Amino acid sequence: MNDRGHGWILFSAIVLGVAGIMRIFDAIWAFRYHGAVPENLQAALFGHSLKTYGWVYLIVGIVLILCALALMSGSQLARWLGIVAAAIAAISAVWWMPYYPLWSITYVGLGVAVIYALAAYGGRGASLTPEQARALAE
Repeated sequence: MNDRGHGWILFSAIVLGVAGIMRIFDAIWAFRYHGAVPENLQAALFGHSLKTYGWVYLIVGIVLILCALALMSGSQLARWLGIVAAAIAAISAVWWMPYYPLWSITYVGLGVAVIYALAAYGGRGASLTPEQARALAE
């Protein structure tokens, strides 16, 4: 893998891992919160129960962390799982857009950056040396 591509892959793994840890913290908060639930949460996607959101975010967090770890192995399966995981992270961030708009936009932006990095630099061609690439082109 070339140096430029390796940096993007490392960036993707770090972002996926940190996002997974943050989602797990979100899940812990949702499970432990016993205060008043915001009134506008009644019309939210998964209803008014924060426990439901806790389970969703726990599963999303675990998937993100597993993808981050698998991405460092360099397999194509890990690359595609990372793209799917980044898409899931970005889409799941949209659910909180009415409540935390800047945080949600940041999550979506990072998800798009990870998808770009894995799509552009995670392919088989990214791991070829210049000599191998020339040999394939001939």
